[in-house]
Amino acid sequence: MDRRTFLRVSGAVPVAGLAGWPPPDDWERLRKRLSGPLFRPGDPGYPEAKQGFFTMYDDRVPAAVVGAARVEDVQAAVGFAARHGLPVAARSGGHSYPGYSTVDGGIVVDLSRFSGVEARPDGRAVIGAGARLGPIATTLAAAGRVLPAGSCDTVGIAGLALGGGVGLVDRKHGLTCDHLEAARIVTADGRVRTVSRAADPDLFWALRGGGGGNFGIVTGFTFRTVPIADVATFKLTFPDGAQAALFAAWQEWLPAQPDELWCGVNIDAVTAVASGTFLGSEARLKELLDDLVRRVGTAPAERGARVLDHLSAMRAFDEPESRPGAVAARAAYVGTSRMLLRAAPDPAAVVEVLVRDPAVGTLIDSAGGAIARVGARETAFPHRSALASFQFLHGAEPANGGEAGARRALAAVRDGLGPEFGTTGYVNYLDPEMPDWAEAYYGVNLPRLRAIARKYDPRGIFAFPQGLSEPRSTVHIGET
Repeated sequence: MDRRTFLRVSGAVPVAGLAGWPPPDDWERLRKRLSGPLFRPGDPGYPEAKQGFFTMYDDRVPAAVVGAARVEDVQAAVGFAARHGLPVAARSGGHSYPGYSTVDGGIVVDLSRFSGVEARPDGRAVIGAGARLGPIATTLAAAGRVLPAGSCDTVGIAGLALGGGVGLVDRKHGLTCDHLEAARIVTADGRVRTVSRAADPDLFWALRGGGGGNFGIVTGFTFRTVPIADVATFKLTFPDGAQAALFAAWQEWLPAQPDELWCGVNIDAVTAVASGTFLGSEARLKELLDDLVRRVGTAPAERGARVLDHLSAMRAFDEPESRPGAVAARAAYVGTSRMLLRAAPDPAAVVEVLVRDPAVGTLIDSAGGAIARVGARETAFPHRSALASFQFLHGAEPANGGEAGARRALAAVRDGLGPEFGTTGYVNYLDPEMPDWAEAYYGVNLPRLRAIARKYDPRGIFAFPQGLSEPRSTVHIGET
């Protein structure tokens, strides 16, 4: 069932909405209220305005894209969507794996104009919800600061932080959401709230790992940052055939490593690579890596390490050849995930599942350290004790079987792993076919998150197929 059908059957979208609803005059009244542009089908710029990151969803036809320029534009869009029973979705970087930010038949609130990044003297950063990770890192680096986050320049801060935010220094500094101090959000009642531990603390809790789009439209964040430091980066490329030995050694080696070391593993049918970062000396890094190599029992075919400034180090991991799927241009691929809850007793069996299809790539991101020192219920992100996250990727070009073929291939990997992976997944790698998706993404925090969604979105204004809000009936908020 696609999004439009889901919402129509649930009663959240009037059937007339599929054939010209709302009336043209109502759209024109909305257009006049906005400071930013409104793009409707047939308008100049609409084909570009509706695009997200993934090309597979270019055939979707939003009823409108609101190029929000100020928070009042977001309020107007939410009120209009609520009054007319239209689905509404926020778009920051547009990297939603199922394309949920390109809402067919509804309103896309494009936050790209909320792109400001302010590095304050007290070490805090005020960041618009439409800012991308590349400009954020560049601006903060100029002020001698870092916000722990991912490495892909084009990813939007909103989706990343709201789902948790894994990155290359998070064993030392924690997830991106752990640095959130306040957020400005437009909720379903049209109110603008600035939430924190002191103001709407339940909603603030939910925004730290509860997933993007679930509770309203966030327009801005205040984060704590950390001082910038040089980073030693490394890469060990092992010969084909060493995949099982590398994974077995890595999962036993990692938990004993200092927080300053982050090490990910890339595995596919021909690849066995360990790479990462170290906030320390090259000499100490060499000792740690020598230990890993001894455990693998096979010398790497290539080995490299170098000390870089933080910005250069993060950019090194954004190169397509460094991490499959880390590409700058628009792309066609799909992903899914599992969390490794404990060391696998049969690592060779795990790797056999990972390499069975040569078109599937696996990115294993190390956890532990500072991530694990936050309780599972302290924020909405539940997977605090996991050893690692596994992300599985597959190209979705027509030559690879398209999106449907890619999802079939990924499902075989996702569901073929052992009990040490459990019913788990990372909400920032949304998979529309994830079994028991709500339990997988939210774990012990699911009941509380659903209660908060009912409190702040009782009529399901922000409902979507894998959202926490339940679609009910049309609510009238404000005027058109």
